[in-house]
Amino acid sequence: MTSPINFDDYRLCEPAYFEDFELGQKFPNPSRTMTDALFAAFQLASGDNHPIHYDIEYCKAHGHPGLLAHAMQVMIQCAPGAGMFPHAVDASLVAMLEISGKMIAPVYSGDTVYPMLEISALKEQNTTGVITLKSTVHNQKGELVFEGDQKCLIRKRPPSE
Repeated sequence: MTSPINFDDYRLCEPAYFEDFELGQKFPNPSRTMTDALFAAFQLASGDNHPIHYDIEYCKAHGHPGLLAHAMQVMIQCAPGAGMFPHAVDASLVAMLEISGKMIAPVYSGDTVYPMLEISALKEQNTTGVITLKSTVHNQKGELVFEGDQKCLIRKRPPSE
């Protein structure tokens, strides 16, 4: 006889609620080397057909040493789902409310990026709160290439019964 899977047995960390988070708390995402294959996959998914993202000769003719990453391709490296944050909020996440960001420096094929999410603001509400995650991406040289913010609506801990 089989029994249903208890998904709590497969949790990567204890569930957290709004009041469990602290300013300055960090959630690194795994590093990633931006390969030509990732550039091609992003081009396919996004439909962006500008040659700056796939034609090396075009890039060189315009002063770039290699294929230039699309800004959104760099931004998605900060997707909360890529790291531990979603596992911490799997019982308390209501919604992603907002995302913004800006490119600071170019990212080229072959660069390795290091994304980080850091809690920069906590806004308490009645039964929920808004967590602002400062999102940054550095390259292998330690240069900041992207920064932005993401806001998530998180439930407060339910009252004990």
